[in-house]
Amino acid sequence: MAGRLDPLIDDLVAEFAALDEVVRGTSTEWLYMDTPAEGWKVLDQLGHLAGFDEAACLAMEDPDRFLSDLDRMIREADDPVAAYLARGRAMTPSEVVAWWRAAHDRLVVVARAADPSVRVPWFGPPMSSMSFITARLMECWAHGQDVRDALDELPSVSARVRHIAHIGVGAMAYSFTVNERAVPDVPIDVVLAGPDGDEYRWGPGDAADRVEGEAIDFCLVVTQRRHVSDTALRVTGDVATEWISIAQAFAGGAGTGRAPKS
Repeated sequence: MAGRLDPLIDDLVAEFAALDEVVRGTSTEWLYMDTPAEGWKVLDQLGHLAGFDEAACLAMEDPDRFLSDLDRMIREADDPVAAYLARGRAMTPSEVVAWWRAAHDRLVVVARAADPSVRVPWFGPPMSSMSFITARLMECWAHGQDVRDALDELPSVSARVRHIAHIGVGAMAYSFTVNERAVPDVPIDVVLAGPDGDEYRWGPGDAADRVEGEAIDFCLVVTQRRHVSDTALRVTGDVATEWISIAQAFAGGAGTGRAPKS
């Protein structure tokens, strides 16, 4: 059964490799550069990915222990984001990079052994194994974008963005809920042009509310790496407009998004 996840895991591996290629081409000094996330260096982005890849392994291998740890964090107001930042900042650059690579490698091993029928607990709602692995790919791509922005490089563009777009569409209701807004009972069509030449579609096909454009732009918006006004997305309808203004493909609290560049 686990083999059903292998093509998705292969894409996760490829996305990691694309980011690792960027990291391998940098100097130690560059790893201390600021990223668009306020107060975060490049090393912080890698440490964040490493910490949550480790947490993902625990959630898949020992969900009861993960939930016990999560309950403790909630009781003690222990923020895992801050904890992983502190852990990474206590390391040397080479140690952070090694941690990030080792955590990814371990995640791949655990994911290949995962049961596709099992739901995995997380910091947000529990997810199917497939959605969970897709979320790790999305996190790699999104934090990789922060790293690329620090170097003024273009986004990672491949057919893998379809996974990110899919989880972004699927998280629409969560985007409203986490922002303490009522989830609208209005269909939205999402029609995107993929970098592979394919057209990606979600929705009934005849909705009045629509989001259209390049898949890469949509992914940058739903991961909150770009403000919608800095993309060429075309958004039609009040509900679609509200959604895109708060769209969030990742778990946790409501994201603050990125301010428009102009």
